[in-house]
Amino acid sequence: MSTVGVVAPGAMGTALAGCLAAGGHRVLTSLAGRSGATARRARDVLADAGTLTDLVAAVEVLLLVVPPGEARAAGRDVAAACDAAGARPLVVELDAVAPTTVAAIAADLPADLVDGAISGPPPRPDAQAPTRVFLAGPRAGEVAALTAPGVRWIVLDGPVGAASAAKMCTASVRKGHQALLAQALVTAAAHGVLDTVLDDVRLDFPDAGVPTAAVAATKAWRFVDEMTEIAATQAGAGLTPDLGEALATVYRALATSEWGARRPDEVPADLADPSGLRPGTDG
Repeated sequence: MSTVGVVAPGAMGTALAGCLAAGGHRVLTSLAGRSGATARRARDVLADAGTLTDLVAAVEVLLLVVPPGEARAAGRDVAAACDAAGARPLVVELDAVAPTTVAAIAADLPADLVDGAISGPPPRPDAQAPTRVFLAGPRAGEVAALTAPGVRWIVLDGPVGAASAAKMCTASVRKGHQALLAQALVTAAAHGVLDTVLDDVRLDFPDAGVPTAAVAATKAWRFVDEMTEIAATQAGAGLTPDLGEALATVYRALATSEWGARRPDEVPADLADPSGLRPGTDG
């Protein structure tokens, strides 16, 4: 059994914690500064270690799971906490960021880092299909040895940055598709051809529909930064960053839409009207 820390206890971090706890590990977090709702949700799965400095001193492995736009700052906070505590947990960077961002976080840390990337929904120990988590770096095997029902660790034969590169590529396809779908459905409705477009698109994408696009819109505020990281990753491969930046623009607009202010579980399964995907006054 290992003692594992999670920064921070959001939906994905808490889900991973539940799988690790089901695997027999002790899982801790820091609830300092967290909202009452987050603290209540987290306490069902994680124990509160106190401050971030207390957390890094108490764990052997620390999972960093924050929105992409917060990854650098979170990494610096962990580095400062490690220095303050004189602790050197193995840090697993699991955010949806570019390889260059992972490298910058690793450079700030006094501890070793494993590059990780979550590909799929928040995991559950009882899920029929486990959520895939890519891992890369010299110590990736240590993380893959952690028992976590509902998680499938996939160790890549590559350096730190390889796991994040894989995530950026797959996310560009999946989340890029959702952005294109949202734009297409709003455009189709404006031209009075929504049903025709849906019938045709579903020949290749059977699950395409307004609910799929609306769920993506509820996460748009986070996807903006992820698209920016995708643009940086593609630029690092010698390609134009314009595609990723354009997708960021689409998600920035979706964040101002009616569904951009809602939660995924509020989207009706039979939602048929795409008007809630139109940008608001800030879009």
